Amino acid sequence: MTTTITAFEDSPDEGQGLARDMRVRWALEEVGQPYDVRLVSFAEMKEPAHRALHPFGQIPTYEEGDLVLFESGAIIFHIAERHAGLLPDDANARARAIAWMFAALNTVEPPIVELEQAPYLERDRSWYEERLVLLEDRVRVRLDDLAHRLGDADWLDGGFSAGDLMMVMVLRRLDGTDILREYPNLAAYVARGEARPAYKRAFDDQLAVFTGRRPAGG
Repeated sequence: MTTTITAFEDSPDEGQGLARDMRVRWALEEVGQPYDVRLVSFAEMKEPAHRALHPFGQIPTYEEGDLVLFESGAIIFHIAERHAGLLPDDANARARAIAWMFAALNTVEPPIVELEQAPYLERDRSWYEERLVLLEDRVRVRLDDLAHRLGDADWLDGGFSAGDLMMVMVLRRLDGTDILREYPNLAAYVARGEARPAYKRAFDDQLAVFTGRRPAGG
């Protein structure tokens, strides 16, 4: 039974691995599961056929037989539960890895996304510069704690897990800012994630969607 996921036909990140289907691609590559990708346009994402898969008209979605899932965190948790390689065998370590997944999505990602969106939504506001400083400081509060917890370890809790996969993907959203450089151990942590063969395969596949659709000579 082949899994099918959905991804942007024309991704806003131009294939840089920031769209949330990248998280699912990476997870599937880590556990060695083949998958198909169905590309959808922004218009198609809002049509009834896609909303039947994702009620909020977004990507990614995950189809496996009669199972349909949405939300990248839920999809990766399902993959990690079904296949070896992303969650430890020990029950306590497994629970901690799942906790790190939730921490990445619920604690670390929200201020990063808010900072990421500010230039697009608020740049023309008179208070933009002051708010930008505030948003950056909110991100630093989370990174301070995360950097302290990681210390000089390679991964968050023993070996690489779904918690690390999700956290690395969240931290990558800081690309284009200088904030991550302030935390050498976190920058090295992200680099370790990006160096994993499964990550590289997933990144190349997502990038190929963009490069394959660029105009000749673009």
